[in-house]
Amino acid sequence: MQSNRPLGSAPTLSKSGKETSFVCEGAGPTRRENRDDFNGSTGTANACVARVGSSPIEPSLPTPVHREIRREAAPVSIRQGELVLPTYLPAAPDKHPMFLEKRVYQGSSGKVYPLPFTDRIAEWAVERSWKAVWLENEFIRVLILPEIGGRIHAIQDKTNGYDLIYNQHVIKPALVGLAGPWISGGIEFNWPQHHRPATFLPVDVRTEEHADGSKTVWCGDHDPMARMKAMHGVCLHPGRALVELKVRAYNRTPFVQTFLWWANVATRVHEGYQSFFPPDVYYVADHARRSMSQYPLAQGFYYGVDYGKRGRRGIPPGERPSQFAPPHCRDKSRTPNFESQVPGYRPNDLSFYANIPTPCSYMCMGSREDFFGGYDFFAQAGIVHIANHHISPGKKQWTWGNHHFGYAWDRNLTEKDAQGEYAPYIEIMAGVYTDNQPDFSFLQPGETKTWSQFWYPIQKIGPAQHANIEAAVSLCCSGIGSTSSKIGVGVSVTRPFKDASIILFHHGQMLLVRERDLAPGQSFFEGVALPPGAAETDLALRVSDADGREIISYIPKPRVRGEVPPPATEPLAPADIPSADQLYLTGLHLEQYRHAIRCPTLYWREALRRDPLDVRCNNALGLWHLRRGEFVPAENHFQKAIEPLTCRNANPHDGEPFYNVGLCLRYQAEWLGGWVDSLLLETKPTTRKSINPPIHPSTNPSAKLLESAYAAFYKATWN
Repeated sequence: MQSNRPLGSAPTLSKSGKETSFVCEGAGPTRRENRDDFNGSTGTANACVARVGSSPIEPSLPTPVHREIRREAAPVSIRQGELVLPTYLPAAPDKHPMFLEKRVYQGSSGKVYPLPFTDRIAEWAVERSWKAVWLENEFIRVLILPEIGGRIHAIQDKTNGYDLIYNQHVIKPALVGLAGPWISGGIEFNWPQHHRPATFLPVDVRTEEHADGSKTVWCGDHDPMARMKAMHGVCLHPGRALVELKVRAYNRTPFVQTFLWWANVATRVHEGYQSFFPPDVYYVADHARRSMSQYPLAQGFYYGVDYGKRGRRGIPPGERPSQFAPPHCRDKSRTPNFESQVPGYRPNDLSFYANIPTPCSYMCMGSREDFFGGYDFFAQAGIVHIANHHISPGKKQWTWGNHHFGYAWDRNLTEKDAQGEYAPYIEIMAGVYTDNQPDFSFLQPGETKTWSQFWYPIQKIGPAQHANIEAAVSLCCSGIGSTSSKIGVGVSVTRPFKDASIILFHHGQMLLVRERDLAPGQSFFEGVALPPGAAETDLALRVSDADGREIISYIPKPRVRGEVPPPATEPLAPADIPSADQLYLTGLHLEQYRHAIRCPTLYWREALRRDPLDVRCNNALGLWHLRRGEFVPAENHFQKAIEPLTCRNANPHDGEPFYNVGLCLRYQAEWLGGWVDSLLLETKPTTRKSINPPIHPSTNPSAKLLESAYAAFYKATWN
């Protein structure tokens, strides 16, 4: 059974008992043909600056060398320096505060205050030096840019030179972010809402070394909008071709806060790139579940495109893409070798970028698996994401589209590469405590949520059908059910395994038995003929180490396709909602999802018009006033919520209104305390004998409020 236990320990101090800082070690990076321009491992002695020219060097893909299985893993190294990239600099922010309280952004509120707002980007690039951190082991090389939100800018598989994620050779922001500038490529970490408020702001950086030899680069910042704090730690383990992301989301405020987390992974794409999701995914949803579609073969309209018709009749000639043409749009006589590199796929297959002509998001719903990723058939390499699906159900793809509108955005976000292309990308996003956008979860006051996510490379096995943190496997079937059916068995691992056993079963009988040395960059793939009439669900694959311990196993399940749920609907007007429960829940939904133009208080006030002592709506309205600093109406609503709670039971099950009224009284006490202190300063004594006596609590309004506040706080702990 797959373990979801994160690799590495929770944050601890270094061996010296202190957090460690970065030190530039040895040579800095220079530009090289095999894309070592970001690796920090070459160049002149003592250099700490890397340069990437305006004409980027594309990664060469040397033939992988089969390594020996090492007994001792090479150590993990961290280097800090500077990376010079052509950069289109954002203009200075508007000096006037921008509130934008009714702005709709990513399906949620787009207000930005107190963030500065930028609405212009320079028209010409300049050479700009960016602080950079390189994290590296024998298999993986990672580049982090702390000055741009702590994003992972590049991950390279050292065994074949392949860039797992889109390695941008230019910093070219567009006005996509919440506060303006946003860049494509790499991995962007979005919290507490999408396209993170700090996406183009610097973060604090520290390093940590663990007892097992792994090292973590921690990036942290305070969310300027809700005053929360988040940290993400990029960790490499010795001897593992695996990037671990450790996340800490902390609500440092006294209020319940809402948040989402999406790790936004960009991958470079073309007509031979496929995003893959678990086999149990059969439908996808648009933002806010406004639209639904079957997956991977769409059968109707989605984002204005009739994919069902395309699947039956093909893409009309006038709608065919001018670049990255899929196989069903190609003249086979002109590209005779294309099908040997890329499998044929249907015109309505949403898993291939080349089939999607419009800007399009889809989020996979209902999967019970922990993995997804993307595969480049031209490079025979790809990326896998792993996380516990119970807390990380989010599996999303976004594209600008393979058509003229998408090409315009490609030009807007990058420059030409060595092939003269404005290389397109897709985003394969991983959501934690969320499976849609916008889709917010809750953080209690003082609460910290922690989790880990993992990414690793795969090679020469095709899209994975199953994966864990040790390995990914594929079963590539052809002619299933016929008398000449075949299957390709693929295994790609994240660490070396000597004399691993690979066994394919058919109805419990061994069909294929192989012993192989497996390692990152040393994958296994072999075709085998199946018995006549064999079905995919008749098979089982088991991979184990030399001691018989299971590395991974996979049993294909029947692909049951249920009904696609209907899309979400707009809430009714308050007067048209029959029950107080639904009025409260509708208001809660609007507040939780930070709706930009619909106010939750209309629903709660309608409920209170019908029942003035409704506990939940009084508590919700009290909080709404309290966040606005309107203490008197807030206190009145909290007291009205407490009244029915305690009419029969002095110790109610729900103590939240007690906590909230305590918070309200404490704020009032602090305000009055400041006012009293100012009066005392005006009557400051001039001699020791004329010191003012202490104010008795009965005559000190601040002390009385503070005493009442803490009585309410303590009462809130009784339930």
